[in-house]
Amino acid sequence: MESNSRVARLLGHLNPSEIAQAGLQALPTSAPSSKKPRVAVLGAAGGIGQPLALLLKASPLIGELSLYDIVGTEGVAADLSHIDSSVKVSSATGAEKLSDALYGCDLVVIPAGVPRKPGMTRDDLFNINASIVRDLCAAVAKYCPQAWVAIISNPVNSTVPIAAEVFKRAGTYDPRKLLGVTKLDVLRANMFIAEAIGKAPESVSVPVIGGHAGVTILPLLSQATPRVDVSAEKAKALTERIQDAGTEVVKAKAGKGSATLSMAYAAAKFAESCVLALQGQAVVECAYVESHLTDLPFFASQVRLGPSGVEEYLPLGRFSELEAKGFEALKSELRGSIQKGIDFVRKG
Repeated sequence: MESNSRVARLLGHLNPSEIAQAGLQALPTSAPSSKKPRVAVLGAAGGIGQPLALLLKASPLIGELSLYDIVGTEGVAADLSHIDSSVKVSSATGAEKLSDALYGCDLVVIPAGVPRKPGMTRDDLFNINASIVRDLCAAVAKYCPQAWVAIISNPVNSTVPIAAEVFKRAGTYDPRKLLGVTKLDVLRANMFIAEAIGKAPESVSVPVIGGHAGVTILPLLSQATPRVDVSAEKAKALTERIQDAGTEVVKAKAGKGSATLSMAYAAAKFAESCVLALQGQAVVECAYVESHLTDLPFFASQVRLGPSGVEEYLPLGRFSELEAKGFEALKSELRGSIQKGIDFVRKG
C-alpha cells in the first residue's frame, strides 16, 4: 500500500503523455481516497484567498493546505500556522515557486485575480483575470494534471472555458474535474428566500442554474425546498436580487471591496464537498461545468460528485413561467461569455 502511494504521488506530477513515454501505467483515479487530501489555494493572499485559507485550515477533512500568491504568501501561512488544527500549511511565492505549491495536490482552488470595482465592466474584469487563470491552469496541467480544479476567478462564465482550453492543449483535460464555483449564488438564494418566507436559512434549498453573472444566474424558486409560496411579482423581485447580489455588496462597500467574505465561505463549503466526493461520498452541488443538459457547452446545474468528479447531471426539472423566460434570456449572454473565453486561448 505504501509503495502504491509513492507511485501515485509520482504519477500525479506527470501528464498522460509523459506517463506513456516512461512506460508506466497510471493507477486508477476513480477509486475513493482514504487519505486526507492536499489542497492548494492559488491567490491565497487576496481578499477571498485569506478568509478561504482560514476556513480550510479549520476543516477536519483536509490534510495539507498549500498556499500560493505572487506576494505576501509567507505571512498568511505563518499567521494560519498558529491555529491549533491538524491541517499542515505551506506557502510558495512567485511564479518560480508555483510548482512547489502544486506538486501532489488533489484539489486546486483558484480565487486569484482582481475583484470587480464600481464602474468596472465585465470586459475590464475579463482582460485582467483571463491571463491569470490561463497561466495558473497551464501550471496545474504540468505539475498536478490529475487534480480537481475549482475556479472562483471572475468572470467564471469565461474563465472555466479558458481553463478547459488550456487543459485540452496540454492533453490533460478531464471535464469531470473542472468546476466553476457558483455556490455563492445558491447561498444567496437560500438566504434571501428564507427571509421572504420566514424560515431558517439552513432549512431552505434552492437550485440555481445557468451561469455566474447577472441574468445568467437563474434561481429555480419553483423547485425550492420547502415550497416557496409568493406572488409572481415577489418571485421576480427575489430573482433580480439574487442576480444583482454581487453589485449590492460592491455598492455597500463603497468602492472598497466586493463579496470576499461570503465568497470565501461559499468556496470553503464547495471545497469540502469536493473532498467528501474524493473520499467516496456522493455529494450534490450546483456547479458550472461542461454539460450536455442544454445546447450550451458549459452550464451551471445540480450535479452529483463522486471520486471521479462529476458523475451525474441531475435533470433541470420543470420551470415556472418566470423561470422559462429567464432560461431563454440567459442563453445568448452565456453563449457569448463562453465563446469569449475559448477565443482568448485559441487566438492568444
